[in-house]
Amino acid sequence: MSITAQLRDSVRLPGGRALVNGFALESRRDGSCRALLRNGHELEVYDLREVFAGESAPTVVFPLPWPRWDHGVHSMSPDGTFAVFSGQRAVRAMGAGGETLWEYRHGCWGPELGHPHTGDEQEVCRGREHGSCRISDDGRLVWAHVVAESEPGGWEERWVVLDARNGRELAWLPLESAAAGSNHLSHPDGVHMGLSIGMGQDGILLYWARWDGEKLTSWDVNEGLDRILVDVHAGHPGFLTVEHYGADLRLHALDGAVITEREPESADEEDEGEGEAYWDYGCGFVDADTVIASTADSDECPERARHWLLDARTLRIHGAVTYPTGPVDSDVRPLGDGTWLTYDDKSETLDRWTRSEPGTR
Repeated sequence: MSITAQLRDSVRLPGGRALVNGFALESRRDGSCRALLRNGHELEVYDLREVFAGESAPTVVFPLPWPRWDHGVHSMSPDGTFAVFSGQRAVRAMGAGGETLWEYRHGCWGPELGHPHTGDEQEVCRGREHGSCRISDDGRLVWAHVVAESEPGGWEERWVVLDARNGRELAWLPLESAAAGSNHLSHPDGVHMGLSIGMGQDGILLYWARWDGEKLTSWDVNEGLDRILVDVHAGHPGFLTVEHYGADLRLHALDGAVITEREPESADEEDEGEGEAYWDYGCGFVDADTVIASTADSDECPERARHWLLDARTLRIHGAVTYPTGPVDSDVRPLGDGTWLTYDDKSETLDRWTRSEPGTR
């Protein structure tokens, strides 16, 4: 079955590819969506509602604390008054005026243990490994994935909870990871935080945790499952993951139990046998009832990629999406409000889509 998409909004946004193929989109439980886009030595923050309403200027611009460091996943407070940056050797909070509010120092993400530093805070050590951080939806906590000294000469990765007012460490959890990178995902209940750690060919680790003001409670959803945490929705009891190599999508209860799963479909019946279909990383909740997911049948044939709409509770496939503008080979990023984003690299255009109502074109 074919399902027609309807174009809701379209706007030119240089760098917007990171919203559909990266971690530049930050959604909050109040429904707000912000784009955190690096532009030279600055982090520009855009409110997506304002962007699609015609506002081309960012709502706030933060100077990057380490301009030559181009890794890490950063976060902005819900009220827009400060941002927290995940650096190679520190997590730093900065005000909207560019002032440093606090800094939490940690070990170096550089791959050589114990390697020396020059003392210059702008020094960037070899390697692309990085952590991530996320400000809680109430603005009170900062969750950060960092490296720390565990014993003389030894290092381990940790998940730390910091007081957003001053950077004071409230709690931490040791991690059995050797990260290439990571990202956080806030649960819309305002309590739980998810962490997905990519370790390259060594797979994925996935954790959930909560801080009640006194105790850090955590659990992992690993056990060899090797799954990427991709999305959660306020109107849905579970969360969505995709297998590291795209073998299947799964819906889980918050404790990690599998509710249902779905293997990918081939783009067209005549293409079966031409390449093994797999789910791409672009997937998530269009709304509480619908999931959108993308497939590709081979890296050599991107034209055979498709976007699919699925039932959010059974993962039964409703159909493949067709676009009135012609084939769209972009990654896809749902916003949870009934719409999803795609990005055209050639025109630097960010498009927002919804499912066409019966009788519309």
